[in-house]
Amino acid sequence: MKLDDRDLAILRVLSTEGRITKAQLAERVGLSASPCWERLRKLEQAGIIEGYNARLNLKKLGPHVTVFVAAELADHTPASFRSFEESVQHFDEVTACWALGGGFDYLMQIVTTDIDSYQRLIDEMLEARIGLARYFTYIVTKPVKAPSMPPIATLFE
Repeated sequence: MKLDDRDLAILRVLSTEGRITKAQLAERVGLSASPCWERLRKLEQAGIIEGYNARLNLKKLGPHVTVFVAAELADHTPASFRSFEESVQHFDEVTACWALGGGFDYLMQIVTTDIDSYQRLIDEMLEARIGLARYFTYIVTKPVKAPSMPPIATLFE
């Protein structure tokens, strides 16, 4: 799907104001309601807009720890990578996982209640034989910049 300036404007607004009404969105991007809604529907159908989420303040919900884990797999075969990637989908505490080029195979973001529950999760992963050979734990001590949307304007200049 080729994106034009209006599509990019819709994405820019939605990336920071996901709860905006369709009528407000149309007004903000300079379109009438029907054409704006049609563009929005096409962006969703094309998979460019994957969903709408709320950003949660975990500190207000209760105790937690965020851990980044750099993981190396025992085998570097396509089947091993597929198996690992399928396996991590079943661990709710793994809130994000990226395949990497370079020294480590994957970087996982894990959010759990405390270090003990993190260690139990790692033990469970090791016992499940999902392919982990080595892992390196990095505990988040404080957030410096929260995850945000990609810089739409910069990416499409």
